[in-house]
Amino acid sequence: MDSLFDDIGDAFSGFALQNLLEVAIITVVLFWLLRLLSGTTAMTVVRGIALIALAIIILSRVLDSVVLNWLAGNAVAVLALFVLIVFQPEFRRALERIGRAGGMASVLFAPAAQSYRDFVTVLSDAAAAMAARKVGAIIVVERETGLQDVVETGIAVDASPTAELLEGIFQPGGPLHDGAVVVRHGRVVAASCMLPTAINQQAVDPHLGTRHRAAVGITEQTDAVVVVVSEERGEISLAADGRLLRPLDRRRLENALATLLHGGNGRVRRGETAPVRR
Repeated sequence: MDSLFDDIGDAFSGFALQNLLEVAIITVVLFWLLRLLSGTTAMTVVRGIALIALAIIILSRVLDSVVLNWLAGNAVAVLALFVLIVFQPEFRRALERIGRAGGMASVLFAPAAQSYRDFVTVLSDAAAAMAARKVGAIIVVERETGLQDVVETGIAVDASPTAELLEGIFQPGGPLHDGAVVVRHGRVVAASCMLPTAINQQAVDPHLGTRHRAAVGITEQTDAVVVVVSEERGEISLAADGRLLRPLDRRRLENALATLLHGGNGRVRRGETAPVRR
């Protein structure tokens, strides 16, 4: 512990204006890089690696361990190289996004996040209306894990959600009917997006179609919440954590969405129903 405080004291003993400028530049660059990766699955992995690296560095100083000091000096660079290699497509797409959007300004000044509260009501109304008319639909709501990779497989929309908009997108025969709608920060960002199919096929009833398998698939890989309307049965399902909750009426769907989107760590388990609010 003493060595940790000694290192901190030595670091700040010769701190000058030039050092402050260097810290400011490094901070801006790091912030820019994090904004560059925002909205991608690579960001979640980078965040986990950063926490592990920070824990190793702190423990190596506190315990004054030779092994941990060696890991702190060598593992961080190896992990950074690992991320660059494994998530090369995500980094490439992020760089392309900056080039298309006009450079660093588009990354530094992102739109502010909006509440999902109003969106829950809109989505519940739209799902109930489409279920009554047996119009198939799949709507993916992004949470912590970025879905930019999925968004880029579809057609950009960037519109405030309304029941009429969602029903119009999934109107049979329309150009955006096939594929999923993705919602981010309370806005419909894309339609006609492609989703991965379920890895755990046992989690999906074999009588269900591709929409339900895609809903389970994306929630197996991310923390997204997905609403599915069956075209054949006219029933509503909700997918989260790789599981399906079905069938739901409008009230139960709204309660479940409110729990998952406003309640933080809410989870859906097979066979469970959302609590009913009076």
